Amino acid sequence: MATKTDAPSIIYNLFPRLFRTIEDWTDYVDKIAEMKFNSIYVNPFHEVGGSQSMYAVKDYYKLNADFLPPGTKTDNFALLQKFVDKCKAAGIEVYMDLVINHTANESPLVTKYPKWYKRNPDGTVAHPFAIDPGNPDNVTVWGDLSEIEFENNPDFDGMMKYWDDMVAFYQNMGINGFRCDAAYKIPKRAWEPLIKNARKRVKGAKFLAESLGCTVEQTQALNGCGFDYLFNSSKWWNFEGPWCLEQHEQFRHIAPSISFPESHDTTRLMADQPGTLEMQKNRYVLAAIFSKGLMMTVGFEHCSKKQINVVSTRPTDMMMSPHWDLSNWIAKINTLKADTPAMCVEGQWKMHGSYDHDLLFLEKRMNDGKPGMGVMINKDWYNRRHVTRGEIPGDFGNYKKMHKVFDQKGKALDNAGDVDLIASEIVLFV
Repeated sequence: MATKTDAPSIIYNLFPRLFRTIEDWTDYVDKIAEMKFNSIYVNPFHEVGGSQSMYAVKDYYKLNADFLPPGTKTDNFALLQKFVDKCKAAGIEVYMDLVINHTANESPLVTKYPKWYKRNPDGTVAHPFAIDPGNPDNVTVWGDLSEIEFENNPDFDGMMKYWDDMVAFYQNMGINGFRCDAAYKIPKRAWEPLIKNARKRVKGAKFLAESLGCTVEQTQALNGCGFDYLFNSSKWWNFEGPWCLEQHEQFRHIAPSISFPESHDTTRLMADQPGTLEMQKNRYVLAAIFSKGLMMTVGFEHCSKKQINVVSTRPTDMMMSPHWDLSNWIAKINTLKADTPAMCVEGQWKMHGSYDHDLLFLEKRMNDGKPGMGVMINKDWYNRRHVTRGEIPGDFGNYKKMHKVFDQKGKALDNAGDVDLIASEIVLFV
């Protein structure tokens, strides 16, 4: 079992629009604790601009009225404090989104500090945009957002003090983790002091760099900033080809990473093919073993199918088309992760055999290269597979037990003999 100081972050992503009010967040903490999560990440809960997008923050010191009981003032943080206190009492850390690469167009900061914003050639405030790496002609522009200027800001120190004070405000409430939205858009000269100052105030403050979809160079630029975690792309790996393991090796020196079966930005896994219970388990186990960190989005525990939206999602979507209740099974996987050394580190991945085979054999070694655990995956999403003892790589003899995590059954490897795998099944050797 990992010690408390190096324990992996096992994160429950509480998406605010799926709940009526912050009081409902507080009521749900007991359920999250039962599933053995040690952290809760909440998407932006601040007052928003005209687009109503949760990521279009208007005022960092006011709460989104959508998440408050009628008649509650938006600058009254008592309910949020109660939620944080309930989490702390349950042994759960609270993480929030840190969105400082842009604000809503309606933010008072736009007029109060005009030099803090990027400008177009005609002097108007610039909107952030993203270019699809696979198709440079596909450019997404967020017209409801005003982009912050970090590189050529004449009041850089004044702006950084504002962000530092804002982080300190929430740390004072007991929020000690920050998921840094579009971290790659902000330079090291900003992240490094912000993170250092936060850790001076509160030992163990965590910073998670959201870097999905950026270039290799942009990810590499995060090295040395002080991040505790990056987010990886294992969710999209279909076990065909080495790209995911290569990416893991390429970035693991920067920081450990966080895996997830789905996120608030993706389709629900249940809506993707083949939409089976086995696939739900496959992707959750993969996320649990692949990297040090693990994140699960609210609703995955009952296999929600409707995709989350930062504007239009409503509490009535929470239980739409539930299929299976995985809560108890997820608690067992999270416990297994916390208790298995190889699942508590980023580690080093090694491929055994060929990607052309219908079985995939992987080995995750510890950070120092010592044996960690073996992994056997039935790549067929629809059909069972009988595996003979002779097909299992000899290196897996380093491990004493074979653990069928889908049904929580295990037996000594020396007596394992043949084994039957159901579709999509993942078996661990520990």
